[in-house]
Amino acid sequence: MPLAADVAPSIHSIPPGGACNLLASRPEGLTREEAADRLRRWGPNVLRKPRGRPLYRKLLSQFTHLMALLLWVGGFVAFLAGMPQIGVAVLAVNLVNGAFGFWQEHKAEKAAEALRRILPQRARVRRDGGEGQIPAEELVRGDILVLSEGDHVSADARVVEETELRIDQSTLTGESHPVRKTREAVTGTGLSRCEFPNLVFAGTTVAAGNGVAIVFATGMDTEFGKIAGLTEELQGEKSPLQREMERATRVVSAIAVGVGAIFFSLSVAAAGMRPGEGFVFALGMIVAFVPEGLLPTVTLSLAMGVQRMARRKALVKRLSAVETLGCTSVICTDKTGTLTQNAMTVREIRLGGRRIEATGTGYGVEGKLLLDGNPVDARGDPDLAELLTVAALCNNSRLLPLDGSAEYEVLGDPTEAALRVAAAKGKIDGEALSDRLPRWREIPFDSRRKRMATIHREGDRWAVFVKGAPGEVLQRCTRMRAGGKDLPVTEEERRRISGENDEMAHAGLRVLALAGCRSETAPGGTAEEVERDLTFLGLAGMMDPPRPEVAEAVAKCHRAGIRIVMVTGDYGLTAESVARRIGILHAGTPRILNGTEMDRMDERALEEALRGEVILARVAPEHKLRAVSALQRMGHVVAVTGDGVNDAPALKKADIGVAMGIAGTDVAKEAADMVLADDNFASIVSAVEEGRAVYDNIKKFIGYIFTSNTPEAVPFILFAFSGGRIPLALNILQILSIDLGTDLVPALALGAEPPEPGIMDRPPRKLSEHAITPGLLLRAYLFLGLIQSAAAMAAFYFLFWTTGYAGRWAGLPTDGTLYRAATSMTLAAVVVTQVGNLFAQRTARQSAFRVGWCGNRLLWAGIATEIALLLLIVYVPALQGVFGTAGIPLSGWLFLLPLAPALFIADEARKALLRRRERTDDRR
Repeated sequence: MPLAADVAPSIHSIPPGGACNLLASRPEGLTREEAADRLRRWGPNVLRKPRGRPLYRKLLSQFTHLMALLLWVGGFVAFLAGMPQIGVAVLAVNLVNGAFGFWQEHKAEKAAEALRRILPQRARVRRDGGEGQIPAEELVRGDILVLSEGDHVSADARVVEETELRIDQSTLTGESHPVRKTREAVTGTGLSRCEFPNLVFAGTTVAAGNGVAIVFATGMDTEFGKIAGLTEELQGEKSPLQREMERATRVVSAIAVGVGAIFFSLSVAAAGMRPGEGFVFALGMIVAFVPEGLLPTVTLSLAMGVQRMARRKALVKRLSAVETLGCTSVICTDKTGTLTQNAMTVREIRLGGRRIEATGTGYGVEGKLLLDGNPVDARGDPDLAELLTVAALCNNSRLLPLDGSAEYEVLGDPTEAALRVAAAKGKIDGEALSDRLPRWREIPFDSRRKRMATIHREGDRWAVFVKGAPGEVLQRCTRMRAGGKDLPVTEEERRRISGENDEMAHAGLRVLALAGCRSETAPGGTAEEVERDLTFLGLAGMMDPPRPEVAEAVAKCHRAGIRIVMVTGDYGLTAESVARRIGILHAGTPRILNGTEMDRMDERALEEALRGEVILARVAPEHKLRAVSALQRMGHVVAVTGDGVNDAPALKKADIGVAMGIAGTDVAKEAADMVLADDNFASIVSAVEEGRAVYDNIKKFIGYIFTSNTPEAVPFILFAFSGGRIPLALNILQILSIDLGTDLVPALALGAEPPEPGIMDRPPRKLSEHAITPGLLLRAYLFLGLIQSAAAMAAFYFLFWTTGYAGRWAGLPTDGTLYRAATSMTLAAVVVTQVGNLFAQRTARQSAFRVGWCGNRLLWAGIATEIALLLLIVYVPALQGVFGTAGIPLSGWLFLLPLAPALFIADEARKALLRRRERTDDRR
């Protein structure tokens, strides 16, 4: 028996009988023994179950990275050193960070599983000369499938018998209209596998008619299986934010370990500590430099970004995708339904030299037909009435009225629905016409003839109505309708009609010709015999109009330095017209690449083609995947939209996969990182804007969190360099109360900052640009951090110097209420100066006065929360025992309050100097 690889490429070009011979089968089906042998040989008709990363490994990875290992060791050593409170606190921090990391990273890979759910469970086949149902997984090559309306196709098969068979292939191709199938051999080239009219595919549905087909591919060899294989092979790559957080972990851990090692040596050598005490001291330095609240803050900030995006119709499934959107540099987008309204609309009618404009969009009949700007009623225009009669009756669509709306729900082909709506706008009642001219026979559209015909009874006469490609229909016409008369079609008229067709096509319209004839006897015979001596009635040009808000969104993308590449199953000229209307294309002629051309290109040629303005038309899933991979190799961060099963590999490969919420299949939604609730391109652009704001805000609260690390570390540094003579002004638990307590809500408030003006007027962030930069560290550690350190130590000494220890730097008491109150002053000084830092971090160079004080109400909630936590830690007796604090007198608060505005003003002065220097550099 031949292999699938030998059969599949040629099965469409072989007559039905030859297909049976090729697959060693017969019309009455295989025997049970033959089927069992093939099942053993080729395996069951199932999609391979994907191998996901075990859940326990995802969880374990959160507790074994460098920072986590550091904290594990520190916590256990604290227990060994007889400090269980510190040990519990450090281990609790590690558990909290691990839980947040697991929540962020865990995302069930369900795309391939969703593909498995689409395939049917049962199939009707012929075996042993009889017909019956079997489990779909038992189908083998050579089985004879019996297909009826409503059935799900269980394997890839070649049609050998059919009666008006139409297949809904939308799950596979994304195309919404059913495809007419034929039993005839197809020898033409240039068609993709899914376009062959004599093949049916697993996962599709019989929309109408019935047929018989012979199975030539099962399981992973089907088109569905190939898509599942592509989806399974793609490994989930880390987002830019995940890579950045890993880098930050390495940097901070290296700093913390290095500083801890240095001060362990100093504490033992200079301060005379025992090694155990020195280790606990070094642990304090490590805890001071490790921003324990960073990961929870990043995660919660992303979660808030998800909520804001949801309000803008973008539903984000993976938290890190929020930030990835901010560095998107290319958006590969579908045309139909995303850039356009997914509602074909007749825009223009040409008949007898006249041009009639159709107003209105979508499937509502509130528009009009206009001739020279004046409404036209077909009931008073016989030529128009005849054309619209053909439009309404040579038509298999139905319009169902929606409650409380002028719009209609469409059943059937959108192109046919557009013709039916145009007839209604001309006051032609399609239902009444159907009663007066009942259909007797239909000759369906096929890709060879490129036309469709219907035959109707009209009293004692017969009417033939035809629509199709203008060239094919015009060739069958000997007369034309003009001025209420049937006139001969001269060569001059043929040239004029062809010119009108070209003019409409170049305007981006899909053009159909309409024709008809009357006879006294019932037309019979073949299509060629029925479709002859026709009267040409006119041309109807239609388009799927762009969404009204898309042009502005595209312009915003251009200003933001984001390229848009249209990827469509439509024809190139139509796609080019839409792209020009909405501003995707600029001057010049774009390159239009189809799947066949891409197959002939190597990777370098493809990358070169993708550098300029390009449209990808008539492409298969593997072509879309290749384009995404090529753009990523070129250094782009790529967002991809999709709605069909065929889009799943590209959605998963992309940095951001965007599925359609309304038109999208479950498979597309599972593979994507984000789902558009309104299927609207403008929502993607809004999400990109939000993603840029999230990244900016992450930098703001990283600066905020890192600033307090310096005043947390300075007391330990002074203690070590003084040989233990200067008391520790902060203990480890007080440091943790800042990092995981008072700093947390204000940092989240910075994460809720609105986008800064002009955020979409700058180019995308480069992947080489880091959130933690030398400039950020210098500002946080050495400028703002040192100011906070000076304020914290001044507050510590203030309490001693005003209670009998004036002028003494060393030799101060290290236990008792006074010492605990002094450490409380240090703690309070850090918290209070963080209030000033909160407002300072809202801008990097621009004056914070420019952004106002009330634009982010969460800032004030954050301040209230951190002050409330501080008061609880300082004044509640139970917490005093835990954190080693004591109450602060009124004089202490009077000293502390000016510290916040002092730090804020100092940073405003720094920003002013930066702006002055930039202006000076610009003048040079």
